[in-house]
Amino acid sequence: MSDAPIIIIGTGLAGYNLAREFRKVDDKTGLVLITQDDGAFYSKPMLSNALAKQKAPDDLPMGDATKMQNDLNARIITRQQVSSIDTQNQQVALDNGEQLGFSKLVLAVGANPFQFPMEGDATGDVLTVNNLDDYRAFRTKLEGKKSVAIIGPGLIGCEFANDLAANDYQVNVIGPDEAPISTLLPTAAGQALQAALTALGVNWHLQKTVSAINNSDSGYELTLSDGQTIQADVVLSAIGLRANIALAKAAGLECNRGIVVDRHLKTSADNVYALGDCAEVSGLVLPFVMPLMQSARALAATLSGKLTQVSYPAMPVMIKTPALATVVSPPEQAAQGEWQIEKTEQGVKALYLQDESLLGFVLMGDAVSEKPVLTKRLPAVLA
Repeated sequence: MSDAPIIIIGTGLAGYNLAREFRKVDDKTGLVLITQDDGAFYSKPMLSNALAKQKAPDDLPMGDATKMQNDLNARIITRQQVSSIDTQNQQVALDNGEQLGFSKLVLAVGANPFQFPMEGDATGDVLTVNNLDDYRAFRTKLEGKKSVAIIGPGLIGCEFANDLAANDYQVNVIGPDEAPISTLLPTAAGQALQAALTALGVNWHLQKTVSAINNSDSGYELTLSDGQTIQADVVLSAIGLRANIALAKAAGLECNRGIVVDRHLKTSADNVYALGDCAEVSGLVLPFVMPLMQSARALAATLSGKLTQVSYPAMPVMIKTPALATVVSPPEQAAQGEWQIEKTEQGVKALYLQDESLLGFVLMGDAVSEKPVLTKRLPAVLA
């Protein structure tokens, strides 16, 4: 189907950045993007600090679907879901019954929030923020309210906690971890962030989970695993994301934690690729912007006929917690080393060392200035 277009499923940062990179090297090949939302181009990481930037939800998009169609010389199908993929006949079926053939197909379908089982008559009111539509609903629910309970003390939960507390909301954060962002930060660094957010007014309920959420006269009542109860006007769940693999699995593609792809971002089916939060590249699922951008550039070249492997340099992540500036480059999970932690005058410097080799770091407060020098010492994530 050489005359069929390239189809990209998803118009998040992965889908749109791939399309933009592809158009830099090929302005002729037909391009179709399919999205279940309105096709607006925005940066998802901006959602967790939009209050501080005094941005309403409608201020965040940098272009609507019409603008993106014109910019990309593409067809963009909005508010439609792909119901199935036929990899053998190279067709996708939409919920509206339309069948589209493709020469190459790219899955850029992102990740979905974890669903944590809880009891109570208000579990259906728990919000998640995974896209701009979700964020609009969240901001609407916040209007006239004063208190927010955040389930999950991870990266997104802490970013929202900072943004809300800095804007005079009463914030309670609940989670089973010993300290915030335990998957990325050593305990001492997590405790430093916890202290900074506490000074901003955030209340913590760590080493606990939420067992029930019920309606109450003042909003919602959350019952914790130790029997304690918390009142809140709004409840936000931020307990993490899982790669969206349902469509790929139904199409018979190999999946593990994500859609399994090789270094060319090719799936187990010919002419079908994946990138972004949904993809597992050489065993790595990296839900951050920098890996996505590296993947978009490499895959754009491959789709244009120049077979290109993706590689990941060291890619430190800035955590948007102005209460304590934090940048982290975590060591790989299998690394054999130790954290060396030094408290500076206004922050924390944590180095993950194996003998004399630097394999990761966490820099907080005044130590963030050392990021450029230390990044040069890190090994590539995927050489």
